[in-house]
Amino acid sequence: MTSDRAIWASLPVPTLVIGPDDGIVDINSAAEGFLNVSSKSVRGMPVWDQIAVNDPLETAFERARDSGTPLFVNDVDVGSGARAPMQSDLQVAPLIGEPGHMILMISPRELAGRMTQNHTVKSAAKSAIGMAEMLAHEIKNPLAGITGAAQLLSMNLGAEDLELTDLIVEESRRIVKLLGQVEQFGNLSMPDLQPVNVHDVLDRARRSALLGFGAHMRIVEDYDPSLPLAFGDPDQLLQVVLNLLKNAAEAAGKAGGTIRLHSYYEHSFRLRRADGSGQSLPLQVEIIDDGPGLPDAIKDDVFDPFVSGRDNGTGLGLALVSKIVSDHNGWISVTSVPGKTVFRISLPRAPKPTPQV
Repeated sequence: MTSDRAIWASLPVPTLVIGPDDGIVDINSAAEGFLNVSSKSVRGMPVWDQIAVNDPLETAFERARDSGTPLFVNDVDVGSGARAPMQSDLQVAPLIGEPGHMILMISPRELAGRMTQNHTVKSAAKSAIGMAEMLAHEIKNPLAGITGAAQLLSMNLGAEDLELTDLIVEESRRIVKLLGQVEQFGNLSMPDLQPVNVHDVLDRARRSALLGFGAHMRIVEDYDPSLPLAFGDPDQLLQVVLNLLKNAAEAAGKAGGTIRLHSYYEHSFRLRRADGSGQSLPLQVEIIDDGPGLPDAIKDDVFDPFVSGRDNGTGLGLALVSKIVSDHNGWISVTSVPGKTVFRISLPRAPKPTPQV
């Protein structure tokens, strides 16, 4: 029969056992990942020193202990000193056979929201790919004719009229460049999945950014040195990180700012697909900037194709990022307020090599 410890370790929801003195007796693996702490380091620590809830909970918690009844609290922000608050539901119940002991279960609502949004974004990306291919095919050929005709006309015009034909040529070339980006979005091949050191990808992107578009930025590393290998395509993941770095650099403007590259391991994050199958995504990469933040009007749709916060933006950069991450069976999300924008990429771990017989 399965042991109690095996069941405890296998629970997918962050769960804590709390003693009569409100000290932490034990936490499961999912809680270690959620709080970014080890079970050993928090045993005996006061629970309310380790968990921050934006709603006074101590009195209701004590009442549930005294009466021996469960307690349910919905839609509260739960965080810790090691992670930002996340909207969650809480369930509290007495531990049968252990007087004064309580079980606290934390159910992050972000996970369910991510699952639905993942399917929606992937469908939107597929629709945009079809539109991209159609646009590129239908527009590029007549546009070349317009450019050629304008160049021929310019050969026999005076300076005043020449300005107009130059404008036609310049704008036509700009549209060709845009179509090139659209074609790139539509023609992206499926990833060549292999074991990848995420930190190597981040370092390549950081060096490239500092030599080009991010020369005015300060890019700092905050890596978990024990992070295992991811399962992905290094070139496509590099493209993802470069796009996110470029967005952050452009949002900062000429004044510059700081971008932090943060990696860590989160045991508890799993993505469940519509067919019921699940995927563990424990490797987390965050690109954090101190810029002005995303405009409120596009904050919820930023990964949709053709949604842009810049006047001359195409709205394809983040859609391409979302498609690549989705093709890796991963997930990307964003939280943004003025002064702090966090793009978080969740990736699967590389499978263990099969032993040679």
